[in-house]
Amino acid sequence: MRNICHISDVHFGPPHLSALSSGVLELISQRQPDLVVISGDLTQRAKPHQFRQARAFVDGIKVPTLTVPGNHDVPLYRVWERFLDPYGAYKRNFSPELEPLFEDEELLVVGINTAHGWTFKDGRVLLSRLQEVAELFEKAPAELFKVVVAHHHIIPPPWFGHQQVMTNAREAMDLFTSVGVDLILSGHLHQAFIGNSEEFYPKGRPPVVVLHSGTTTSNRGRAGERDKNTCNWIEVDRDSMVVSHYRWEPDWKRFAEHSRHWYPRHTRKHYTLEGLGTDPPTTQGLGG
Repeated sequence: MRNICHISDVHFGPPHLSALSSGVLELISQRQPDLVVISGDLTQRAKPHQFRQARAFVDGIKVPTLTVPGNHDVPLYRVWERFLDPYGAYKRNFSPELEPLFEDEELLVVGINTAHGWTFKDGRVLLSRLQEVAELFEKAPAELFKVVVAHHHIIPPPWFGHQQVMTNAREAMDLFTSVGVDLILSGHLHQAFIGNSEEFYPKGRPPVVVLHSGTTTSNRGRAGERDKNTCNWIEVDRDSMVVSHYRWEPDWKRFAEHSRHWYPRHTRKHYTLEGLGTDPPTTQGLGG
């Protein structure tokens, strides 16, 4: 059994809500996940003091963490820095590793940087990085629960207009499906939702679950989460995964479970087409 807490878009700077950062630290402290994933946008404008605040926040998490940069972690108005040293502030004030990895006896979690300095909003994944990720997962033991973390989204959200997915999203999904990825975590849109690979890139393959977090600690919620804040809790056992959306409840002054969704682990041997019985498990959850 493994538990992952997924937060995103904490946006240290003017939109950050300090009461909520205290709230998510309290949730983590009480429930003690095996890993906390932060899928980008640690800052609002990639300023050194904002990175220092983000660093202090992460230092307050007393379990392992994995973070990737978001587009807000690359300077926007400091143009020369944006193009000549886009990750300098992130590396100096937060972490030198842009694409980290976490592995234990049950989990393999791989970060992908989609916030390239020349990418202003929609993000992209490099094909060379996809090949590296493929090799990591192909070498990993089959029983590990395999997770990809990126800032930008690989499938479009429901009820959100004409938002573009990141460049090379289709190539990424083809690869992730072929190497047995179980779960993709991302943020960027400030709206929590769950989908799967077969809904948007149908090829008759075991679906990869795609899970987005809304903004966990800023006032920049969008669409159905305007003025709301969310994070995700993932429980993984040998055969299944349970995803819980947590939402900040102002009256209670804490994050509380808002919905729960169950999925079988399709990459486990007994859920492959060769191992299915006459009554295979049915994926349950929020589609779209």
